[in-house]
Amino acid sequence: MIIVMKPGSSKGELDHVIKTVEGMGLKAVLLHGTERDVVACLGDKRDIAKDFWNALPGVENAVPILSPYKMASREVRPATSQVRIGPQFALGGKTIGVIAGPCAVENKEQLLSIARGVKGHGAVALRGGAFKPRTSPYSFQGLEEEGLKYLAETREETGLPVVTEVLSPEHVEMVAKYVDVLQIGTRNMGNFVLLKAVGEQPKPVILKRGMSATLDEFLLAAEYILSSGNSNVILCERGIRTFENHTRFTLSLSAVPQLKSLTHLPVIVDPSHGTGKRHLVSPMSKGAVAVGADGLLIEVHMDPEEALVDGAQTLTTGDFGTLMKELKPVAEAVGRDI
Repeated sequence: MIIVMKPGSSKGELDHVIKTVEGMGLKAVLLHGTERDVVACLGDKRDIAKDFWNALPGVENAVPILSPYKMASREVRPATSQVRIGPQFALGGKTIGVIAGPCAVENKEQLLSIARGVKGHGAVALRGGAFKPRTSPYSFQGLEEEGLKYLAETREETGLPVVTEVLSPEHVEMVAKYVDVLQIGTRNMGNFVLLKAVGEQPKPVILKRGMSATLDEFLLAAEYILSSGNSNVILCERGIRTFENHTRFTLSLSAVPQLKSLTHLPVIVDPSHGTGKRHLVSPMSKGAVAVGADGLLIEVHMDPEEALVDGAQTLTTGDFGTLMKELKPVAEAVGRDI
C-alpha cells in the first residue's frame, strides 16, 4: 500500500500518517515527490481497509501495490528515478552514462593511466575491483584496502567518481569510506545480509543480476536495499547462465525494456561479463543503448593481454574511444545522448 498525501499537506499531517502506519505494525518509508509526498507501507498486513487511510487528515488517496516488490515498482513511482553517482552526473536521465575501467585494481600507475584514458573518451565514472570474488582460490583476489586507497587517490587526481564491489557486510563501512558507488556482484545478489547492510548506508548501489536469477528475484533483491532505507539503487543486467556455450554468459538484452516497464530504477548493462569476449562488447553495447539502457559498465585496460583478471573481455583505451564515438548515433536514434 502507498498513501499519497495531498499537495501542500502539513508536516504534522505527514507525521500523523507515519505514526499511524507504524502503529499498525507496518514499516513506513517516506518518498518525497516534486508536488506531493508518498508514504510506502511495508509489511504483510492486508486487512486494513483503504477507506481507513483515506480518512486520515492530509491523505489524498491510498493505493494498493499488487507487485511483490513494493518500493521498486512503477506503481509507487511512475517516472524513472535518477541516481546521482557523483557531483556532476545522474543515471536515469536523458544522457546515457558509461562507467569504465579495469576488472581489478593492479597498481596505482595502471589505474591512473586507465582513468585518464576513459575520462578523455567520455566515461562518467571509473570502475575497478579491490576485492575480487574468484572461482579458484589460487587466482588473484585483489589488493583489498590498498586497492581502495588507489581508487580514492585516482578520483582526487582525475575527478572521476569510483565504483567497486563489496563482498561482505563487515566490509561495507570500509568500502563506503573510499568510493562513491558500491557494487553487489552476481554471486552476492542473494546475500540478503549484505543487501541489508548496503541498504543501511546512503551511497548508491549497483546491483548485478544473479547469473541464475529471474527478473522477479532480481527486483526482490533490490527491494531488500530499498526497504532498508537506501533509495539509490541501480540495476545491472550482466548475463545469465544458460545451456549456450559460445559466450561466457547469455546477455539478455530483452531484460532491459522489461525491467524498465516494471521498475522506476535505472537499468544499466555490463556487456563485458555478459559475453566474455572482447569483439562482442561493442555490438552488445550498441544493442543495450538501442533497447533503452540508462548506462553501460565496460572493462578497459591499457594492455588487456597483461591484465590480471578477465583480459579476454577487456577493451583497450583506444577501442573504448572508438566505441564511445560509435554509440553517439545509436543514442541519438532513440532520443538519448551519451
